Amino acid sequence: MRGRRARRAGSRRGSRRPAQRAGLLGPLDGPEDRPAHGRVSAAVEELTVVLRDGRELAAAVSGPAGGVPLLYHHGTPGCLLQSAGNREACVERGLRLLTYSRAGAAGSSRRPGRSVADVAADMEDLLDAVGADRCIVAGKSGGGPHALATAALLPDRVAAVISIAGCRPYGDGFLDGMGADNIEEFNLALQGEEALRPFVLKHREALKDADAQELVADLATLLPEVDRQVLTSDVGADTVAGLIGGVQVPDAWIDDDLAFTRDWGFDLGAMTVPTYVWQGSEDRMVPFHHGQWLAEHVPGAVAHLEEGEGHFSLAVGALGRMLDEAVRHL
Repeated sequence: MRGRRARRAGSRRGSRRPAQRAGLLGPLDGPEDRPAHGRVSAAVEELTVVLRDGRELAAAVSGPAGGVPLLYHHGTPGCLLQSAGNREACVERGLRLLTYSRAGAAGSSRRPGRSVADVAADMEDLLDAVGADRCIVAGKSGGGPHALATAALLPDRVAAVISIAGCRPYGDGFLDGMGADNIEEFNLALQGEEALRPFVLKHREALKDADAQELVADLATLLPEVDRQVLTSDVGADTVAGLIGGVQVPDAWIDDDLAFTRDWGFDLGAMTVPTYVWQGSEDRMVPFHHGQWLAEHVPGAVAHLEEGEGHFSLAVGALGRMLDEAVRHL
């Protein structure tokens, strides 16, 4: 469902006025949201922001009006779907949850050749559109670098940033410990879009209508047992839905991979925003040493290197603890 357009976002906060809402979205509530469990059922609204360069960005917002947003960057692939668990964690802390689909995903215009750093201007326009001067930023997996870029380049808007199973910049050792599919994928990304696209399209075909068991089968080389258990459980249903939503239009997936293997476009060593790095020891998508590297290279970063956690189990199970640290900076 496409919403009415928000105003054209500008670079000056003084001219901001509220975005037009698209109304309530059943699909964005996610399969995990079951009233019988007594969990929050706050409405999720979508909006389409017209960015400063004329592109469109699909976004979703939920939670208490006027609350500081948690600006959440989805993984690769992924989309703006809001899980019930994430919404609940935000509402309990008086936060709004603000999600979006990265450039090239369904509902968001592609920006070919984009760098990781390019996301910051889009996020500035998105924050303007929802009337937020400050936010907390988090990013899961492929969203981790984009969360760090947002914090590095918008330090006056970001109170704290959380990298959840996020990768480090490409370089020697980047692929160490990854599953076979990721090694193949990044080696193709180094060759460019023409080499990478057939790989992405093959996996998109396997994933676009998959159930949890079929998704686990397609990602077999990348999943430790703890992640298999999460993805095939009730609590993992939203994660599965977000992945499937993210592969419907494959360009964001492709452009993310290309951006990760190039210069990110900002200096991690110059970051000033309080930074929290969370990584699981069993992760085969973004191995443990990526978190160790980030903790060593981002000034003042607080590291949570969690034994026994995987790529998905960490993201599903620890957001409340993550937010408890971050909200202290508001």
